[in-house]
Amino acid sequence: MKKILFALLIGSVLMVSCKEKKQGKGLDYNQIKSELTLTAEQSKRFDEVADKYKKLSAEARTASGGEGAQFDRIGFLTKLEALRKQQSEEMSAFLSAEDLIKFNTYVDKNSRKRPRYTDELLAQLKTELALNDQQYQALEAVNNAFEKSFSDAHDVYHGNNGLAREYWFKYDDQRKEALKKVLSDEQFAKYQEIVKAVTPPFEDKK
Repeated sequence: MKKILFALLIGSVLMVSCKEKKQGKGLDYNQIKSELTLTAEQSKRFDEVADKYKKLSAEARTASGGEGAQFDRIGFLTKLEALRKQQSEEMSAFLSAEDLIKFNTYVDKNSRKRPRYTDELLAQLKTELALNDQQYQALEAVNNAFEKSFSDAHDVYHGNNGLAREYWFKYDDQRKEALKKVLSDEQFAKYQEIVKAVTPPFEDKK
């Protein structure tokens, strides 16, 4: 019975099914490079690393389905997250601490991100809410379902930030309602307090 209820709980979060077309603008490495204080050698190494990861990002997109109907947006963004971490590590080998902070801040601000609770936030929720194994599995499943629903709806809201925000809040409300069924009242109240700063990863341009 519990398994059936859990399946219904997760299933209620999944709704729209559409397909991905475009990933959007890429990073302008020349823009951030102009803000760094680099020697000739550092400049050369910066260009080498930047070119390497532009190529790897393009390969990741192709491997995820490119522009075709089978494009795996979640898989692509997951690969980009890993590549960004690797890129930062390589940049840290020759950038100063100050320039590395500037670089990472620029990349974080201008990169496409998965519209879900991050792994860091999930770990925080697990610890601060003292979640048992079943509750944490529910949290992960509901979070994954939120991401899939929002990503699947991309063709509907693409290019319209206002509509995208509507979809984000719609699925976020469903995510919260699903979790309300598996958390105690005390846990849910604390959960809401922790995630209140989580907002859509784009501006509402009207």
